[in-house]
Amino acid sequence: MAQLRQLFLQHLAQTSDFPLMLEIERAEGLYLYDPDGKAYLDLISGIGVSGLGHRHPRVVAAAKDQLDRYLHTLVYGEFVLSPQVELASLLAKLLPDPLDSVYFVNSGSEATEGAMKLAKRYTGRHEIISCHKAYHGSTQGSASLMSEPFFTQPYRPLLPGIRHIEFNCEWCLQQITKRTAAVIVETVQGEWGVRKPHGDYLKKLRQRCDETGTLLILDEIQAGCGRTGTLFAFEQYGIVPDILLLAKGLGGGMPIGAFIAARDTMQVLAHNPLLGHITTFGGHPVCCAAALATMQELTEADWIKQVPAKAALFRELLVHPDIVEIRNAGLLMAVQLDSFERIQAVIKHCLEQGLITDWFLFNDQSLRIAPPLIITEAAIREACAIILTALDKTSPGT
Repeated sequence: MAQLRQLFLQHLAQTSDFPLMLEIERAEGLYLYDPDGKAYLDLISGIGVSGLGHRHPRVVAAAKDQLDRYLHTLVYGEFVLSPQVELASLLAKLLPDPLDSVYFVNSGSEATEGAMKLAKRYTGRHEIISCHKAYHGSTQGSASLMSEPFFTQPYRPLLPGIRHIEFNCEWCLQQITKRTAAVIVETVQGEWGVRKPHGDYLKKLRQRCDETGTLLILDEIQAGCGRTGTLFAFEQYGIVPDILLLAKGLGGGMPIGAFIAARDTMQVLAHNPLLGHITTFGGHPVCCAAALATMQELTEADWIKQVPAKAALFRELLVHPDIVEIRNAGLLMAVQLDSFERIQAVIKHCLEQGLITDWFLFNDQSLRIAPPLIITEAAIREACAIILTALDKTSPGT
């Protein structure tokens, strides 16, 4: 509807000068549909959110059931709300010791903010170290962890006491000292275009944090909830964080995040001062009900077990002379091309052909592939065929 598109441009805050302008009428499974009924295969899952696809029946049923019980009450650890309790208990059961205390929030950025406060309060220190090319959120605190001045310069001054090290640099670990409250790293760096830890890097990071009494925060906001082939990505690296961050895929399409730590660590938020961290909507009962259903489906069905084979099929099919490299951690994939202009041309062509793709915040020369975990072999073949045709049609020689 032209009027709706016009109102969108007039009254919705824009985040770029070139919005996709795709009007969505409904969504189901792997597909989004416009008002004319045209289907769009969602190859990015709403940036890693819809791991079980859109409107998964189990998730929708859980949300509807909770709607008939109650909506908002008081959510920050005062009332006993069964969706919160059941979800927190399941997460504690699925996670290794000592991660048994869950603080629910609304988003990944808020999970980062809460973890930063918790680390400072628990250690009595103020310095926090993050990695270059890392993304932990866009709020003032989480953006302070970002190393790229292109995105942060207009919003300075940012938080003091933030230092940056190179991801996968073992020598850089010596910058972690007894002044450091926490080191926060993505288990897999997402917005740099999918960069995995090398060798024993995470084990050596864990060891250095133990030596200095520094808390290790692992951000699995994008890499968690089965996307890399295990429920939690850190399971593949033989370590356990002091604080774990989750969001995106946790809610099955509903907004929810969490920071998770040992109970004795989390308890410091309850005194000196009391109410050391509070939230109005974090852990909303409907969101928790949806997240509980999502985690139950992920752990009871075999979607996560299918991830390696589905990722391998993408790699097998995406063969083209213009592809520089393909990097992946399960179904979090980056297809490296040679320029941002080429990426934009490919994205545009794919959209015209009913395929939704994207790029990365710190790597605008890579195509993002992060489909719902439920994607079928037929849909993978369909997506890859469209991408290959887009590469042919946007080749500099054509």
